[in-house]
Amino acid sequence: MEEKEFSYINMVPFIDVMLVLLTIVLMTSTFVVSGIIPVELPKVAGKYETMIRTGVIEIDQSGSLYYQGKPVDLAGLTRELGNMPKETPFLIRADRSLPLQNFIEVLDTVKTMGFKKVSLQTEEQRR
Repeated sequence: MEEKEFSYINMVPFIDVMLVLLTIVLMTSTFVVSGIIPVELPKVAGKYETMIRTGVIEIDQSGSLYYQGKPVDLAGLTRELGNMPKETPFLIRADRSLPLQNFIEVLDTVKTMGFKKVSLQTEEQRR
């Protein structure tokens, strides 16, 4: 019996399998991202905090300080932060024309109180 040599490889079945796998991956990732997959979460008897609240500190152009939308001064901010858990993340929203020293004083207060997760909100510059 004589064996034939292959002069080519038929790629059509391989491409078909890869397209099916790609379709499965894309459909699954779409379900996960958009939350379409229905999940019934387990019930618990006790009440648990499900989300850590983010503290928002805002400084306007005139240097006025706001914590969670309420006006405070630096001493008032220190009092407010005294009750918060140290793992609470903070977002600082400062006006771009604010003197740097005002921003540094607020940042120093937050860092001195022991908070490690502090970020500054910025806006993407459009060109």
